[in-house]
Amino acid sequence: MTSRGDSKDLIVDGRVTIPASNLSWSASRSSGPGGQNVNKVATKVTLRFDLRRTEALSRAQKRRLRKLAGRRLDAEGGVLVRAQAERSQRQNLKRARDGLRRLILQVLPSPKRRVATKPTRASKRRRLEDKRRKGEKKRSRARVSRDDD
Repeated sequence: MTSRGDSKDLIVDGRVTIPASNLSWSASRSSGPGGQNVNKVATKVTLRFDLRRTEALSRAQKRRLRKLAGRRLDAEGGVLVRAQAERSQRQNLKRARDGLRRLILQVLPSPKRRVATKPTRASKRRRLEDKRRKGEKKRSRARVSRDDD
């Protein structure tokens, strides 16, 4: 069972909204809770976000999402989010949409560029003092040789 039309746009935050045309989902039998119902009703939901074709994210955000998605990325460049914890298809679809929303929220802010700095004179001195102390500690553990033989 695959559905396209009955999905709504996914509002990620005030600035980013994923159009429903970039989302599709399918349902299958779940291995999760549900008793005998689990053998009869398709409650597991797999939500697919078409990352290649979406225009809702910038190129850099798409690249970060591709990296973050890892194994959730399919061969066609879609991000798959699965949910099967709930007993109903509707609740699992809601969970999958929330999971995709959280994933996208992580890639929206651009990472801060690291500015290379030099170690201060005091930090160099502390590092060398610490090194010297550790060396003395190790030397004190060495076997004592007997020269009175």
